[in-house]
Formats: sequence, C-alpha cells, structure tokens
Amino acid sequence: MAASLGVEDYGRRLTRAARAAEDAGLAGMIVTPGPLMVWLCGYTPARFRGLMTALVVTAQGQPRLLVPADEEAVAEQAAGAGALSVAAWADGADPYGLLAKWLGQEGRYGVSDMTWARDLLALQRAAPGTSYLAVTEALPMLRAVKDTFEVERLAAAAAASDAAYEAVLGLRFAGRRESEVAMDVTRLLAENGHEVVAFAVVGSGPNGADPRHEAGERVIGSGDMVVLNFAGLRDGYGSDTGRTVRVGPPSPEERKVHGVVREAQQAAFEAVRPGAACQEIDRAARRVIKAAGYGEYFTHRTGRGIGALTHEPPYLVEGEQLPLVPGMCFSIEPGIYLPGRFGVRIGDIVTCTETGGRWLNASDRALGAVE
Repeated sequence: MAASLGVEDYGRRLTRAARAAEDAGLAGMIVTPGPLMVWLCGYTPARFRGLMTALVVTAQGQPRLLVPADEEAVAEQAAGAGALSVAAWADGADPYGLLAKWLGQEGRYGVSDMTWARDLLALQRAAPGTSYLAVTEALPMLRAVKDTFEVERLAAAAAASDAAYEAVLGLRFAGRRESEVAMDVTRLLAENGHEVVAFAVVGSGPNGADPRHEAGERVIGSGDMVVLNFAGLRDGYGSDTGRTVRVGPPSPEERKVHGVVREAQQAAFEAVRPGAACQEIDRAARRVIKAAGYGEYFTHRTGRGIGALTHEPPYLVEGEQLPLVPGMCFSIEPGIYLPGRFGVRIGDIVTCTETGGRWLNASDRALGAVE
C-alpha cells in the first residue's frame, strides 16, 4: 500500500504556497476544489454540488477552509485538516461575504484555475477592492518541483502504465476498430490501479499521422502502424505513455522513422540536467528529427509537466527558458507524422535529478509487434 502524507507534510505545502504567493507580490491564494486543493490539504469534496468551497492561504494567519455546513465533518477528516482551520456556511448565509472578511477589502490574490466564474464574480462584488490572477500565471512552478513522495507516486503510476502496455501487446489489433482497442487499453489501465483514465489514443494507418487523433471507427488492418498514447491517474498522480506498434513486419521506411523518433527521444533525455532551459530539451529532440529530413513532420512540443494532473507546467517547447530543477517531472514524447500514411510517437515520463534525467517508465520502447 502506498505511503500517505501526514499533517506536517500538508503544513509544509501550505507554508510553501503562502511564501510563494508573498514572493510573487500577492496577498494570498484562493483555492477552490480541484487538484491544487487536494495537493495543499488533501481535501476533495464528497461530491460535486456547485456550492462554494474555498481554501484561503495568506502569509499572515492560519490557512482557512470554507465549506458548506453539511460537509464540515467530512472536511475535518481530510488528511491536512490539522494544518488549517475549517469554517462552515449554512444555507441562506452569504459565503462570499465571509470570504471577503477573510481577505479584507484590498489586495491581489492568486485564484486556482478551476474556480467558477460565478464564484469569482460574486467574490469581486463582495470585496470590490480585490483583484485576481490565475495561479498558473502567478505561480507556475508551485507544484512543478516534486518531493520524494510525489516522485515515488509518479514512478508507481509509470510502472502501472508499463504493465498495461505489456498486456496491450497481447491484444488482437487486426480486424478490430480503434475504439474497441481503446476500450481494452482503458480496461488494462484500470486493472493496473488507475482510478482515472484521462485518454486512450489509438491511431491506425493514416489516422496515426494526426497527432490529435483519438480513437475512431476505422478498422485496423494487417500492415498498419498504430500510434498508442494513454494516460491517467493512479493514487492521485499521473501516468502518460506513448508507443507505436505494427500489425505484421514493418517496412524499411517504417523501421527507419521509428528509429529516428527513438534517437530523438534519447537525445532529449540526455539533454536533461539541472539548469538546462526547457527549450533545450525540445531543441535536442528536434535536431535529430530535422537532421534525418523529417523536421516539418514533428508538429508538437516535446513534452510537458505531470503530477496531480496529466498536463501541467513545465512545458518543453521553444521559447520556454525556465531552467530545469531537480524534482521536476515531465514527459519526453517526440513524434513524426507523415500525412495520409502513418505516424510514430514514443513517450515516457522523466524526472530531473542532481546528475541528469531518470526514466520513470521502463517498458520496451522498440517498435511493438502485434497481430
């Protein structure tokens, strides 16, 4: 059974968030239900009801969690509840007025990205002197650097995804719709401990040349290259794996293209080191693909961060000069997409360490053979 965080762990996260907000020139943060609230205090509302729930974190004073009255008992049992105070509002009361008292009438606050416009507008009316900035804009690196606990969770999610892929190689592909194979991939992720499956991409033949293709009704045939990309959450942390398989023996060109993508991924991995700009990882992969003559067919960024969400900062893309820091975790997933013909993608999760990169995935990156 996976280890769990305690009150002291959540206390440190709350303190870190308060300091980060202060350093960014903010009066504090307002966090509504979603991954950031879970990360900060371990609380997930029992069910979606659309009733105002918010965690307020400031540099001064104890963090406060506001919940509907009938959820107070549940909130007080959250893993990080001992590191904050819980307050409740009853039907007929004004939760925005209470929040406004906590905030004061002036100040600039970071607000979590998943906050409903209805709630933010009501809060602005209650505290007209306040202003707001999205947390990902104000504090993009708040959750980007993972601690040991988080890296272990991500490694476990990657191992579970690897196990699912090994089982995928035993599936029948020929004569089945992409959507049918995608359902099997979803099932195998769940069987390997994923409580959420974010997506299960199956792109066969020419569909594999569309990097945004998901899974359709095309029937997979003998001789097809098939791009697979699947992701989800296990114990609250993300996995994301990209592999390419072939129904039957590959042609020399297919083998070549796959080899170029694999070389590009390895070059990007070898570029991972503390202090390297995120764009340098993208450039390393792109240089290999461009030198092989396929530069125009690599049409997306090399990777992006992963944690409590399958997509979060940092982003490995040209123009992103943010330096890598030990503890950052991200995908490296280059690809080549030949329109109307086939595509190749290989993707794995990597963490930056003091000495370079560390693969979290371990499944075979070779061109997979399926029937």
